[in-house]
Amino acid sequence: METTSRAVAQTPAAEGEQQVPSARRTVDGYLRAPFPWYGLDEAFTGPRWLMQVGTTADGAVEHGSIGHGDEPTVRNEHAASGDQDSKEKFAVVVTVAANPSRRTADGTGFLEATSVSSAAWLAGVGLLSFTWPGQMDHTLRDDWLEQQTETAWVLADDLEGDDWSTLSLPVDGVPTAFHYRESEFGWVLAGSTSSGVHVGAYGRGMSAYGLGFAVVKDIAAYA
Repeated sequence: METTSRAVAQTPAAEGEQQVPSARRTVDGYLRAPFPWYGLDEAFTGPRWLMQVGTTADGAVEHGSIGHGDEPTVRNEHAASGDQDSKEKFAVVVTVAANPSRRTADGTGFLEATSVSSAAWLAGVGLLSFTWPGQMDHTLRDDWLEQQTETAWVLADDLEGDDWSTLSLPVDGVPTAFHYRESEFGWVLAGSTSSGVHVGAYGRGMSAYGLGFAVVKDIAAYA
Protein backbone atom coordinates (compact mmCIF):
# COMPACT_ATOMS: atom_id res chain seq x y z
CA MET A 1 0.00 0.00 0.00
CA GLU A 2 1.39 3.37 -1.02
CA THR A 3 1.25 6.00 1.71
CA THR A 4 2.15 9.66 1.85
CA SER A 5 1.89 12.20 4.62
CA ARG A 6 0.22 15.57 4.65
CA ALA A 7 1.78 18.18 6.95
CA VAL A 8 -0.29 20.74 8.76
CA ALA A 9 0.91 24.29 9.30
CA GLN A 10 3.83 24.46 11.66
CA THR A 11 3.82 26.72 14.67
CA PRO A 12 7.08 28.35 15.80
CA ALA A 13 8.88 26.47 18.54
CA ALA A 14 9.31 28.23 21.84
CA GLU A 15 12.80 29.41 22.72
CA GLY A 16 14.96 26.40 23.59
CA GLU A 17 12.32 23.95 22.36
CA GLN A 18 13.28 21.49 19.67
CA GLN A 19 11.33 22.00 16.45
CA VAL A 20 9.33 18.86 15.67
CA PRO A 21 8.32 18.22 12.02
CA SER A 22 4.63 18.99 11.53
CA ALA A 23 3.97 15.56 9.98
CA ARG A 24 5.36 13.91 13.13
CA ARG A 25 3.17 16.11 15.35
CA THR A 26 0.22 15.17 13.19
CA VAL A 27 0.64 11.41 13.58
CA ASP A 28 1.27 11.91 17.30
CA GLY A 29 -2.19 13.47 17.52
CA TYR A 30 -3.73 10.41 15.88
CA LEU A 31 -1.85 8.12 18.23
CA ARG A 32 -3.31 9.93 21.27
CA ALA A 33 -6.86 9.08 20.27
CA PRO A 34 -8.59 6.51 22.53
CA PHE A 35 -10.72 5.27 19.62
CA PRO A 36 -9.96 3.45 16.33
CA TRP A 37 -9.41 5.37 13.10
CA TYR A 38 -11.25 4.47 9.91
CA GLY A 39 -10.16 4.73 6.31
CA LEU A 40 -11.06 3.11 3.01
CA ASP A 41 -10.69 -0.66 3.04
CA GLU A 42 -8.03 -2.70 1.22
CA ALA A 43 -9.91 -2.48 -2.08
CA PHE A 44 -8.46 1.04 -2.38
CA THR A 45 -4.79 0.75 -3.41
CA GLY A 46 -3.91 4.41 -4.02
CA PRO A 47 -2.11 6.97 -1.82
CA ARG A 48 -3.31 7.61 1.74
CA TRP A 49 -2.34 10.71 3.72
CA LEU A 50 -2.96 12.21 7.12
CA MET A 51 -4.77 15.52 7.46
CA GLN A 52 -5.32 16.71 11.03
CA VAL A 53 -7.11 15.89 14.28
CA GLY A 54 -9.66 17.95 16.19
CA THR A 55 -9.49 18.27 19.96
CA THR A 56 -11.73 19.47 22.75
CA ALA A 57 -10.84 22.48 24.88
CA ASP A 58 -9.00 20.23 27.33
CA GLY A 59 -6.89 18.68 24.57
CA ALA A 60 -8.66 15.34 24.16
CA VAL A 61 -8.69 14.07 20.56
CA GLU A 62 -12.29 13.88 19.36
CA HIS A 63 -12.11 13.53 15.57
CA GLY A 64 -9.73 13.48 12.64
CA SER A 65 -9.48 12.90 8.89
CA ILE A 66 -7.54 10.63 6.56
CA GLY A 67 -7.29 11.38 2.83
CA HIS A 68 -7.23 8.93 -0.07
CA GLY A 69 -6.22 9.55 -3.67
CA ASP A 70 -5.10 12.94 -4.98
CA GLU A 71 -4.54 15.64 -2.37
CA PRO A 72 -7.32 18.10 -3.26
CA THR A 73 -6.86 21.71 -4.21
CA VAL A 74 -9.49 24.43 -3.95
CA ARG A 75 -11.97 24.04 -6.76
CA ASN A 76 -13.60 26.89 -8.67
CA GLU A 77 -15.10 27.27 -12.13
CA HIS A 78 -11.71 27.84 -13.74
CA ALA A 79 -10.28 24.64 -12.24
CA ALA A 80 -13.43 22.70 -13.08
CA SER A 81 -13.13 23.65 -16.74
CA GLY A 82 -9.53 22.49 -17.07
CA ASP A 83 -7.60 19.25 -16.93
CA GLN A 84 -6.60 19.69 -13.28
CA ASP A 85 -10.06 19.00 -11.87
CA SER A 86 -10.68 16.03 -14.17
CA LYS A 87 -7.56 14.36 -12.75
CA GLU A 88 -8.30 15.20 -9.12
CA LYS A 89 -9.96 12.19 -7.49
CA PHE A 90 -10.09 11.94 -3.73
CA ALA A 91 -12.09 10.70 -0.76
CA VAL A 92 -11.56 11.86 2.82
CA VAL A 93 -12.75 9.72 5.73
CA VAL A 94 -13.64 11.49 8.98
CA THR A 95 -13.69 9.51 12.24
CA VAL A 96 -15.63 11.00 15.18
CA ALA A 97 -15.61 9.51 18.68
CA ALA A 98 -19.15 8.62 19.78
CA ASN A 99 -19.34 10.56 23.03
CA PRO A 100 -22.33 11.46 25.22
CA SER A 101 -22.74 14.90 26.73
CA ARG A 102 -20.07 15.14 29.42
CA ARG A 103 -18.35 17.52 31.79
CA THR A 104 -15.21 19.36 30.77
CA ALA A 105 -11.96 18.33 32.42
CA ASP A 106 -12.07 21.29 34.82
CA GLY A 107 -15.68 20.57 35.77
CA THR A 108 -16.89 24.04 34.81
CA GLY A 109 -19.13 23.07 31.91
CA PHE A 110 -20.33 20.41 29.52
CA LEU A 111 -19.13 19.20 26.12
CA GLU A 112 -21.78 18.55 23.48
CA ALA A 113 -22.56 14.96 22.62
CA THR A 114 -21.30 13.71 19.26
CA SER A 115 -23.54 11.90 16.79
CA VAL A 116 -23.89 10.92 13.15
CA SER A 117 -24.87 14.55 12.55
CA SER A 118 -21.46 15.58 13.90
CA ALA A 119 -19.77 13.39 11.30
CA ALA A 120 -22.05 14.70 8.54
CA TRP A 121 -21.30 18.31 9.47
CA LEU A 122 -17.53 17.79 9.63
CA ALA A 123 -17.62 16.05 6.26
CA GLY A 124 -19.73 18.81 4.73
CA VAL A 125 -17.44 21.54 6.02
CA GLY A 126 -14.40 19.54 4.90
CA LEU A 127 -15.69 19.47 1.33
CA LEU A 128 -16.38 23.21 1.45
CA SER A 129 -12.81 23.92 2.51
CA PHE A 130 -11.67 22.88 -0.98
CA THR A 131 -14.37 24.79 -2.85
CA TRP A 132 -15.56 28.23 -3.76
CA PRO A 133 -17.70 29.59 -6.63
CA GLY A 134 -15.85 30.75 -9.72
CA GLN A 135 -15.56 34.49 -10.30
CA MET A 136 -15.88 35.17 -6.57
CA ASP A 137 -13.47 37.72 -5.16
CA HIS A 138 -11.16 36.25 -2.52
CA THR A 139 -12.33 38.90 -0.04
CA LEU A 140 -15.89 37.54 -0.27
CA ARG A 141 -14.95 33.91 0.24
CA ASP A 142 -15.04 34.11 4.05
CA ASP A 143 -18.64 35.36 3.93
CA TRP A 144 -19.59 32.64 1.44
CA LEU A 145 -17.86 29.97 3.53
CA GLU A 146 -19.61 31.11 6.71
CA GLN A 147 -22.99 30.95 4.98
CA GLN A 148 -22.31 27.54 3.47
CA THR A 149 -20.99 26.21 6.80
CA GLU A 150 -24.29 27.17 8.42
CA THR A 151 -26.13 25.44 5.58
CA ALA A 152 -24.00 22.32 6.10
CA TRP A 153 -25.00 22.28 9.77
CA VAL A 154 -28.70 22.67 8.95
CA LEU A 155 -28.45 19.75 6.52
CA ALA A 156 -26.51 17.62 9.01
CA ASP A 157 -29.13 18.29 11.68
CA ASP A 158 -31.86 16.86 9.43
CA LEU A 159 -30.47 13.56 8.18
CA GLU A 160 -33.96 12.21 7.61
CA GLY A 161 -34.82 15.12 5.31
CA ASP A 162 -35.30 15.09 1.55
CA ASP A 163 -31.74 16.29 0.90
CA TRP A 164 -30.37 12.93 2.01
CA SER A 165 -30.73 9.44 0.58
CA THR A 166 -29.65 6.10 2.06
CA LEU A 167 -26.60 4.24 0.81
CA SER A 168 -25.44 0.83 2.07
CA LEU A 169 -21.65 0.40 2.21
CA PRO A 170 -19.44 -2.18 3.97
CA VAL A 171 -17.81 -1.23 7.29
CA ASP A 172 -15.34 -3.88 8.42
CA GLY A 173 -17.08 -6.16 5.93
CA VAL A 174 -20.58 -5.59 7.35
CA PRO A 175 -23.22 -3.77 5.21
CA THR A 176 -23.97 -0.48 6.96
CA ALA A 177 -26.52 2.24 6.20
CA PHE A 178 -25.17 5.72 5.49
CA HIS A 179 -26.87 9.05 4.93
CA TYR A 180 -25.71 10.36 1.54
CA ARG A 181 -26.06 13.54 -0.48
CA GLU A 182 -24.51 15.05 -3.60
CA SER A 183 -23.97 18.66 -4.61
CA GLU A 184 -22.17 20.56 -7.36
CA PHE A 185 -19.08 20.48 -5.13
CA GLY A 186 -18.92 16.71 -4.52
CA TRP A 187 -20.56 14.19 -2.20
CA VAL A 188 -20.93 13.74 1.56
CA LEU A 189 -21.98 10.72 3.63
CA ALA A 190 -22.20 9.78 7.30
CA GLY A 191 -23.02 6.75 9.43
CA SER A 192 -22.10 4.83 12.58
CA THR A 193 -19.94 1.79 13.28
CA SER A 194 -19.98 -0.91 15.92
CA SER A 195 -16.56 0.29 17.17
CA GLY A 196 -17.76 3.30 19.14
CA VAL A 197 -17.19 5.88 16.41
CA HIS A 198 -19.17 7.69 13.74
CA VAL A 199 -17.78 7.85 10.21
CA GLY A 200 -18.21 10.68 7.74
CA ALA A 201 -16.69 10.99 4.29
CA TYR A 202 -16.56 13.43 1.41
CA GLY A 203 -15.00 13.41 -2.03
CA ARG A 204 -14.87 14.46 -5.66
CA GLY A 205 -14.10 12.53 -8.81
CA MET A 206 -14.25 9.20 -6.95
CA SER A 207 -17.66 7.55 -6.75
CA ALA A 208 -18.96 6.88 -3.25
CA TYR A 209 -21.00 3.90 -4.41
CA GLY A 210 -18.10 1.45 -4.57
CA LEU A 211 -16.36 2.46 -1.34
CA GLY A 212 -15.86 0.37 1.79
CA PHE A 213 -14.49 1.36 5.19
CA ALA A 214 -12.26 -0.47 7.65
CA VAL A 215 -10.30 0.16 10.84
CA VAL A 216 -6.79 1.45 10.16
CA LYS A 217 -4.46 -1.22 11.53
CA ASP A 218 -1.35 0.98 11.83
CA ILE A 219 -1.92 4.74 11.67
CA ALA A 220 1.82 5.35 12.16
CA ALA A 221 2.46 3.80 8.73
CA TYR A 222 0.79 6.84 7.14
CA ALA A 223 3.47 9.27 8.38
